[in-house]
Amino acid sequence: MNAAEAEPTLIGSVQRALRLVDIVANSPRPLPTKMLAAITGLTPGTTYNLVRTLIHEGYLASEPDGLVLGSRFPTFQQQIDSRGVFLARVRTALRDVTDGVGATAYLSRFEDGEMHLVDIVDAVRNPRIELWVSLQSSAHATALGKQILADLPDADRLDYLSRHQLAELTPRTISDRTTLLTQLEHSPGWAVDQEEYSIGATCVAVPVIAPGVNASLAISLSADRAVVDRQLVSTLQSAARKLSLQLGADSLGGGGGSTGPEFTI
Repeated sequence: MNAAEAEPTLIGSVQRALRLVDIVANSPRPLPTKMLAAITGLTPGTTYNLVRTLIHEGYLASEPDGLVLGSRFPTFQQQIDSRGVFLARVRTALRDVTDGVGATAYLSRFEDGEMHLVDIVDAVRNPRIELWVSLQSSAHATALGKQILADLPDADRLDYLSRHQLAELTPRTISDRTTLLTQLEHSPGWAVDQEEYSIGATCVAVPVIAPGVNASLAISLSADRAVVDRQLVSTLQSAARKLSLQLGADSLGGGGGSTGPEFTI
């Protein structure tokens, strides 16, 4: 066998396609096709053709704000701590909430001792709140952050609050540590912030719990039209349970794990 015959036959288009999937899988946010072209150095035409094929085959999916992993991808990679896999799984859940409730949906996650905003799906008639302060600096003033804080073990909750100032973002923000801890300790299994982060906005959050995942799902509503009732919270809890199962909560045993107490008055 000569040297030429010993060399493996590599298909360049396949290599390029796999490279695109790999980039999307490791991105914490959806990636526009133009950005993929810029990252890889491929021409826009080549990138669009590869992306179109990958979408057709189910390895990528197109969202309004960019590309995420498609439904075929998790069949060969099940790790929920892969950023791209996690994003692909939560995106569908957030879109279902947005379509069902008519409000912008958010998902945050507690990881490595900090709060992280994972994804947002906008509702056309109720656009997102202007995120003028990062979640890491405003967990005490947001439903997203308060729900996660309520779910943390006492030691982790106290550690987090000792490392973060309770800044007064609006006149309604709870900036007193004792008052905040009392509210968190008596959480009914869901959280609300009523103009505590942004004047004019009310947010409601419920827990999303799976092995290795402590997260919260929330919606934002106009404060003057917000109606936080049994039906709304139950709808969010149902979506959270479904997402928890998708993220592996069924491995806890029984496949019907709860994401927290049901809505109570």
